[in-house]
Amino acid sequence: MYNVRTLRKAGPMSDRYPETLHRSTVARSRLFRIEAVGLRFGNGVEVEYERLGGSAAGAVLVVPVTARGEVLLIREYAAGTECYELGLPKGRVEPGEDPLRAANRELMEEVGYGAEALTVLRSVTLAPAYFSHRTQLILAEGLFEHRLPGDEPEPIEVVPWPLGELERLLGQSDLTEARSITALYLARDHLAGRAA
Repeated sequence: MYNVRTLRKAGPMSDRYPETLHRSTVARSRLFRIEAVGLRFGNGVEVEYERLGGSAAGAVLVVPVTARGEVLLIREYAAGTECYELGLPKGRVEPGEDPLRAANRELMEEVGYGAEALTVLRSVTLAPAYFSHRTQLILAEGLFEHRLPGDEPEPIEVVPWPLGELERLLGQSDLTEARSITALYLARDHLAGRAA
């Protein structure tokens, strides 16, 4: 959401970032805060945006791949969509925690496996126009059994799926999360490139 006040006629986009005029917290919950940010662009246009801020350290989403080439998906209740969703293990990075350590911790809590090798595939955003949150997509290999207690309200179902059957997986109606879909493609392409 934004409110625009034009100071002069808008021209072409500038190659410098807009000037921050002010920043304030409008509302806060246990997980999020809503910020109002006033910006002045190089062409003189002033805009007030509202953005949703999450954890400063961000989050991780893990693609655990077994020696047999199966990805270990999870099915858990998603309050946002009010149904059980199929996806990948994920969670926030705790303050001062390294993203790879966070990925291994989440993997142990949600799937019951640790990983000997962790590879950052890339960082992604969700709706960057109004959400400052970043997620590191991480490939986990060399899996070994190791469970840590998690904070989930009920046991999470682990669903092994052949990564080579990604197109069939995408046909599942309960796999809707864009981050999980993106991470699956990136992991498949990374592994195929390494094998070539």
